[in-house]
Amino acid sequence: MTTIPQNDELLKQLFGLLEAHRRIFKQERVYQRVVAMVVAEVFVFARHTVTQLLMALGMTGQDWSAMYRVFSRGLFDYDAASQVLFGETLRHVEGNEVYVLVGDGTQTPRSSHKLEGVGWLRHLRTPPFKVGIHLAQRWFNGSWLLPSEAGYSRALPLRWLPAFTAKSRPQVHAACKEWEAAVQFLAWVRDQFTSAGRSEQTVLLVGDGHYDTVSLWQRLPPQVILLARSARNRVLWHLPDPAAHGNRKYGERALTPQQVWQERRGWRRVTIQVRGKARQLQVKVLGPVLRKPAAAVPLFLIVVRGKGNANTRREPLPFLVNAVPDEAGQWTLPLPLDTLLFWAWQRWEVEVAHRELKSTFGLGHKQCFNPTAAVRSVQWSAWVYALLLLAGYRTWQLTGAPPVPTRWWRGSPRWSLTTLWRAYRAAFWGQHVFHPLCSPSPADWGEKERLLLALRNAVFAAARA
Repeated sequence: MTTIPQNDELLKQLFGLLEAHRRIFKQERVYQRVVAMVVAEVFVFARHTVTQLLMALGMTGQDWSAMYRVFSRGLFDYDAASQVLFGETLRHVEGNEVYVLVGDGTQTPRSSHKLEGVGWLRHLRTPPFKVGIHLAQRWFNGSWLLPSEAGYSRALPLRWLPAFTAKSRPQVHAACKEWEAAVQFLAWVRDQFTSAGRSEQTVLLVGDGHYDTVSLWQRLPPQVILLARSARNRVLWHLPDPAAHGNRKYGERALTPQQVWQERRGWRRVTIQVRGKARQLQVKVLGPVLRKPAAAVPLFLIVVRGKGNANTRREPLPFLVNAVPDEAGQWTLPLPLDTLLFWAWQRWEVEVAHRELKSTFGLGHKQCFNPTAAVRSVQWSAWVYALLLLAGYRTWQLTGAPPVPTRWWRGSPRWSLTTLWRAYRAAFWGQHVFHPLCSPSPADWGEKERLLLALRNAVFAAARA
């Protein structure tokens, strides 16, 4: 019978990453407790609460407060853990390559307004024609996009920062706007590169329309490229004419993105490889242009033409990216156009990470009411998720996972979190013999009959109790 293969290399990579974090814990018993909790996260089938972790470890007779103190008393130093994790990612990116990041905001729904940073936010599951609100915490997720392989990538969370609103009245953490959290994240990344001796390495941050703000453009650290989706009615200005009289900062008004994509001529075709397929895009570049009042940051407008037919409906997309000077002193695109478009397409990977974290991995499930623990427990889930992904990437890369052991589906080219999770459990459990309950062969029917009888008796006994 086909079973899930046991992969010792996967566990070797995971425990190697945990060993790299040993130095951030002041006591050995705290480190061992953290290792046990990481393993328990793999085996929890219900909600990922502290008590469920204890049950997964078989420690049902012990007090849960020791594990809770890992979050409430700061025994898990998330800042130090993020630094170690970032250092581990540098093994996969050379110093002369572009380190690609993606930033996005997300929410964790809550049921009590007394929790740290909980406020009324827009409910993302309500339809656009009837928007609702709910209690939730707002976060900023700064992730690293893994190097591309056959047009695939993945978002690995590096920093999970609280971006609580002012009306949520946080007690310990200061209120923060989403773009302010992005500035903090970029400054932290530049500091990490400086500490690693890579102060000149180029960083590309990909973001949605929330990051096309003048305040963020003005505060970009050096050696940072920001590629952000823009609005269709964005007001842009040409650079002033050097021969113009006076000290003018802005020239004539430029076309808006909507006016650009209404033009019929001037489009060029760009082919990019995304998820194993060649994508044909029609693109137009306008620039350099300026946004008021960010006169010191020249930008380029990249407009991707829409597409509509019986099978495909794609809306036009405008992007803004900061320009860099060339050897002649002229403003130019910071990276090749096809590279920028490829990573703009991969921005969706951060949405995939949010879905996996919240719907599968239990981010936000831990019932921590202490102001410090309410934040640290969420950051813990993002950190464990990143560890598991990085160990899987070092074992298989992006497309080298073993096939799914089913006859009706052999798996996708890029492994999913479910495939990774299944491989971890198989590696811990080892090879096992499993007799399907519904088998056409009568060879072991007597054994199955006794099993069904035991299950029926257990259900009846529970119903009478």
